[in-house]
Amino acid sequence: MRKEIDLTGKRIVISRTDSIGDVMLTLPICAWIKSHFKGVHITFLANNYTQPVVSCYDQVDEFIDWKEIENLPSLEQIDRFRNMKADAIIHVFPNRKIAALAKKAKIKNRIGTSHRTFHLLTCNHRPNFTRKKSSLHEAQLNFELIRPFGLENIPSLDELNEYTRFFKRPSLQLPEFLENVLIEPTKTVILHPKSQGSAMEWGIKNYKELALKLVEKGYIVFFTGTEKEGLLFRNDIPFSEKIIDTTGKLTLSELITFVGKCENLVACSTGPLHISGFLNKRAIGLFSPRKPIHPGRWKALGKEVRILVDDENCPVCAQGKLCTCIEQISVEKVLHEIC
Repeated sequence: MRKEIDLTGKRIVISRTDSIGDVMLTLPICAWIKSHFKGVHITFLANNYTQPVVSCYDQVDEFIDWKEIENLPSLEQIDRFRNMKADAIIHVFPNRKIAALAKKAKIKNRIGTSHRTFHLLTCNHRPNFTRKKSSLHEAQLNFELIRPFGLENIPSLDELNEYTRFFKRPSLQLPEFLENVLIEPTKTVILHPKSQGSAMEWGIKNYKELALKLVEKGYIVFFTGTEKEGLLFRNDIPFSEKIIDTTGKLTLSELITFVGKCENLVACSTGPLHISGFLNKRAIGLFSPRKPIHPGRWKALGKEVRILVDDENCPVCAQGKLCTCIEQISVEKVLHEIC
C-alpha cells in the first residue's frame, strides 16, 4: 500500500455534522485507518445529538461537539481547532465554516471533495469523485476521501459489514416498563414508523396492520420514535398488552441498548435501521428504488440486514419523480422476513 500521507502516531479529525445514519456510515473509515496506521488518534467532530452512536464505536478516541465550537467567538473557534493538535482533517460532510477554521488553524493535511468550490481555497487534498451519480453505497463513497492515505481499492459491502463489529451497545438500565417485558427471552419486533423527513415512509396504516399480525403470531411489538413523532401516530397504535408505545420515553443511548436487546426492527431509511444493522439484529429496511434514495446507496450495514422495495423497476421512480410506491410493500412481505 502506497502511503501518500503517513498517519502513524498522528492525530486525525473526521468531520461529519449531519444525521445519525450518515454518521454511522462514516464510522467504518475509522476502523480502516486504525488498522493501517499504528498509534493514530481519531477525533470525531459532529453534532452533539449523534455522540451516543459515535461513543459506541471503539475505533473513535474522542468526540467533539461542533455546535459548542460554532457558538464561540471567532478567535476562540480557531483556538479550539488548534487545540485539537490535528495532523489531518477529513471533511466527510462539507461544511464551509469548518473547512475555513481548519485552514486558519493550520492543520497540515485538509481533505475534502473537489466538488465543493470552497474546498479549492481551504483544502490541499481534493479527491475527485461525485456522490450524486455514483453507483456506490454511501459508506463506500466515504472511503474515496481517504485515498490520500494510500487507499487503493474501495472495500466491498461484505468487507464493510465486518467493520460493524466495533460497534458495542451500552449496558444501560432501561425504564422499568421495558425491563420487565424483556426479563424472559421472547419474540420481539421494534417498529419505527417515522424518519424526521429524511426518507420516504411506509405509512402508519401498514405498521398498524403489521403490529396486529405479529401479535397474532406471538410477538411483542414496540413502537419507537421521538415525542414529536409519537404525537403524529400515537393515537393510531392498536390497543394490546403486547403492543407497547415507547415514543418519547427513551434517550438515544437507551434506544441503542433497547435495539440491542430485541430481535427485529422494521423501519425506512433512518437512524434506528442503521443502529439495528450495526448490532447484527435483523434490520428490515423499507425503501423506494428511486435514485439517489435507493437501497443501493443507503441500505444499513450489517450481516442480518434485509431490504424490501415494492417494485425495483417502478417506472415513476425510474424517471426520478416523487413516488409513494414504498407504501405498496405488502405487510405479508415484511412479515415473511420476520417469521
